[in-house]
Amino acid sequence: MNRRSFLRMTGGMIATLTMGGTTFARRTERPNLLIIHTDEHNFRTLGCYGGRIVKTPNIDFLAAGGAMCTKFYATTPVCSPSRAAFVSGCYPQNTPVVTNNIPMSDEIVTFAEILRRAGYATGYAGKWHIEGTGKPQWAPRRKFGFENNRYMFNRGHWKKMEDTPAGPRVAARNDKDKPTYAVEGADEKSFTTDWLATKTIDFVNAHRNGPFCYMVSIPDPHGPNTVRAPYDTMFKPNQVSVPSTFYKSKEQTPGWAPPEKKLTEKSLKRLMPAYYGMVKCIDDNVGRILTALRKNGILDRTIVVFTSDHGDLCGEHKKLNKGVPYEGSAKIPFVMYYPKKIKGGTVVNHVLTCVDFLPTVLSLMGVKTTGLEQGRDASAFFVGGTPSDWKDIGFMRGTNDWLCATTQNHKIVYSQKDVPWLFDLKKDPDELTNFFRDPQYGGVVKNLTTELIAYCKRYDDPRLEDRKMGPEMKNAAG
Repeated sequence: MNRRSFLRMTGGMIATLTMGGTTFARRTERPNLLIIHTDEHNFRTLGCYGGRIVKTPNIDFLAAGGAMCTKFYATTPVCSPSRAAFVSGCYPQNTPVVTNNIPMSDEIVTFAEILRRAGYATGYAGKWHIEGTGKPQWAPRRKFGFENNRYMFNRGHWKKMEDTPAGPRVAARNDKDKPTYAVEGADEKSFTTDWLATKTIDFVNAHRNGPFCYMVSIPDPHGPNTVRAPYDTMFKPNQVSVPSTFYKSKEQTPGWAPPEKKLTEKSLKRLMPAYYGMVKCIDDNVGRILTALRKNGILDRTIVVFTSDHGDLCGEHKKLNKGVPYEGSAKIPFVMYYPKKIKGGTVVNHVLTCVDFLPTVLSLMGVKTTGLEQGRDASAFFVGGTPSDWKDIGFMRGTNDWLCATTQNHKIVYSQKDVPWLFDLKKDPDELTNFFRDPQYGGVVKNLTTELIAYCKRYDDPRLEDRKMGPEMKNAAG
């Protein structure tokens, strides 16, 4: 080997090592992203949101040390549409997951795919619910950027899991060896919330040198309302308060939200203790995950997000579950911890929806988006600023029969099943009075409706052409 060849070779090695060192430095400096995502979670059950029955010190820690959103809404308060909007930053009609069990389009680029392309190790564990009807359907073929999806399952609210030589599976089985929702025998190792937290910790431990992006989607506190011991006996029926809206007049009830006749005070008090137990189990496992981040010395360089896909009315307006634009159904908890950029105790009162997550979190991470997202970059709110040209309004749509625009103080709902409704969230936080025809609210009605029409046109929402809602909106906008 001559001198020129040697210098060329060693120079190349030095350049490679230098480049590798620089790359490694950049990788370790980039923040990790960890999303803890629950299912059908009433925000009022968390201490940081004013909950008093369940103690949630670990989620409260994230809020106290980071930011809490008070007006974060599910773009559609149903599982699949909300989840697709969250990972894509696009409205449901464009994903095109407008109701449950519709597969997300192959063309969607998720935040995980963007981060994977940027060199992040990515993974997902838990309920996915945007791959169609498969149930449980482990490790869907289409990963959408979540490379390690071994513990991803498409559908179901299974209570007991296990690892087998053939892969993960639901441990509760019937006499035909089919998976069931049974909780009997579940413990701190096999109960789904604990089991998924363990998988999350395993991923964190394996990728502590970062950067990584991991999302764990816990199927609780969605029904069935069952939970393992000791959480099954932690809360008692006498701790359950019947919501003030449980009994209300016909005039206070929109056609899009009829009360559930079979729901009684007694049945509500029977159902809720296990719901509270599920929330407590979730918080304890958030604590386990935070402990793993601390032990690895990476908590302060990890963006930790706690949120849900939609709410649960938990008896409010004499209803359970979700699917309507009431606050308990549509508003979801959203807490983000990242002390390097977010000052502890930050409260974001501006209106955000699921589509705003992708551009916001990637901006905080310093990662460029594809530009395909339809949500807004709200990162400035989390670091003490205000985005330019911000309109403080959010848009929501039902799976088949309503369209809604909301601000901090007002919410307007157009529906196939009733006259338009306008709520004054400040004057009437229980959402009992329709102010749509009140002359004092004429300007509010016109402004909100004009914004709703503009949203429909910009994002191709076909509700504007609905035979009932379309003319009502156009008439109200003048």
